[in-house]
Amino acid sequence: MDRRHTFTGFVEIIKALRAEGGCPWDREQTHDSLRPCMTEEAAELLAAIRIYNQTGNAENMREELGDILLQAVMHSVIAQEEGLFTIDDVIEEVSRKMIRRHPHVFGEMEAENSQQALGNWEEIKRQEKIGKSWIQSPLREIPEELPSLARACKVIKKADKLYGLPEKEDSFWERAEKGLSEMRKVEGSNQKKVQEEKLAEMLWLLAEFAYRKGLAPEQLLSDLTAEKVELFESGEE
Repeated sequence: MDRRHTFTGFVEIIKALRAEGGCPWDREQTHDSLRPCMTEEAAELLAAIRIYNQTGNAENMREELGDILLQAVMHSVIAQEEGLFTIDDVIEEVSRKMIRRHPHVFGEMEAENSQQALGNWEEIKRQEKIGKSWIQSPLREIPEELPSLARACKVIKKADKLYGLPEKEDSFWERAEKGLSEMRKVEGSNQKKVQEEKLAEMLWLLAEFAYRKGLAPEQLLSDLTAEKVELFESGEE
């Protein structure tokens, strides 16, 4: 029978790659240099999930989950070298968090449906964030590294919860028509800066519309782009 590697063994493999006499490339990596890798690996995992949905073949998804795990372990090994924390600390932290944020499973609180469970999670998460030095404000807590449409929707959702959106839903079409009119006025001109500003405002407006309707514009645009690629390559577009 082929040898079955364990999680502990995998961590030792990564440590060996980072050790003296290991792989020159792996030894050069830092938390910062690995940032693009995590972005790419996350995207490739999403693609693998799409492939699985289309074909029922999970081989690529299994591989890409391994690459995500590799990133988590690599960062943890680097952190251990820096005297910050270990992979065991990471596992302990996330385990405690899962138990803490599911009191309806591991405690005495009840949750009759997913909405109540999510509400419990959000409230516990909010309490956990109080006093954290790296959180400048609730809105600035939302990562700038998110894709722009996804981040806009998260900012709008949190701003609505904290402060209330100033505009009513029924004003959307009026604002959309006004925005399109303003874009037409600068079309064909060399006012690139103005064009950029108007387009950004329209994208923000669409993000607000998506939030109000419970839509995920980042995923919707990604799915549509995939459909367009099929049409372009088939000559139908």
